[in-house]
Amino acid sequence: MSKKRPIFKKIKYYLLYRLVKALLFFCSITPRRLMLSNCGFLGKMAYYLVGDARKKTLRHLQLVYGGSISEKEIEKMAKRVFVMIGKNAADIFRSVNMFEIEDFKKVVQISGQEHLEEALRAQQGVIVLTAHVGAFELVGTYLALMDYKPQIIGTQQKDPRLNQLMMENRRRRGAEAIERGKDTLKVVRNLKSGGVVAMLIDQDTKVKSVFVDFMGIPASTPIGAALFALRTGAKVVPVGIHLDENHVQQLRVYPEVSILDTGNEQEDILVNTQTLSKATERLIEADPTQWVWMHERWKTQPA
Repeated sequence: MSKKRPIFKKIKYYLLYRLVKALLFFCSITPRRLMLSNCGFLGKMAYYLVGDARKKTLRHLQLVYGGSISEKEIEKMAKRVFVMIGKNAADIFRSVNMFEIEDFKKVVQISGQEHLEEALRAQQGVIVLTAHVGAFELVGTYLALMDYKPQIIGTQQKDPRLNQLMMENRRRRGAEAIERGKDTLKVVRNLKSGGVVAMLIDQDTKVKSVFVDFMGIPASTPIGAALFALRTGAKVVPVGIHLDENHVQQLRVYPEVSILDTGNEQEDILVNTQTLSKATERLIEADPTQWVWMHERWKTQPA
């Protein structure tokens, strides 16, 4: 079988790349409130036009909330998911031109920073645990603009042009972009020297994972954060972000998560991955409609 990408996928990714480039341009010249409104409208249109993503979003919301809210309410949530993805995307695009923490704070209200500073004082390294909720790319921007020189671990995008855009954005303010599952020794050295690493574990990815409870359903969850914490002694500090009703991005740093270390690594990885997974749920609970419900979070299931 040919490994060449089918023509329709090439066209899709080309159009997506051109759309992203256009949005980056318009975000640089358009007032923020207007851009948020425009991108929210594009998100609303995507709900009706992108059938596969809409069906997955509705299915996953039904899976989690079907026993507590009506189908009408689930449909309302699903529509808002697409609108909020659009609005948060606008702020991510606008952040490309932010190079000073003062500019960042004009858009983002930060709370709980003392928890991160306390963890850093221990000089054991800090794993910043976040999730694909809200304008989550701004968590890395925050860490970079605070001059923490973070390593940001993420999944490679399917399209190399989009991947390059993402990597360049993460690097341009002093962060180091690392592809998930690679450069493990570099990450370990960074943590052992007291550095900062940002990680996300709220998706089903092709890395070493274990099954833990996520929103009441077993979910294949990456063990990387738990493993790094156990092997380096790094602190784990959750950081979440969401857009509030006043169009202010609320970035909140939570208290350090306790890591269990009994000496039985296999068991400790399972227990701590469950603990960290629950921590990511709390980040999503700030506004569940700002999480990426179209992702196949529960695709892999125990045999």
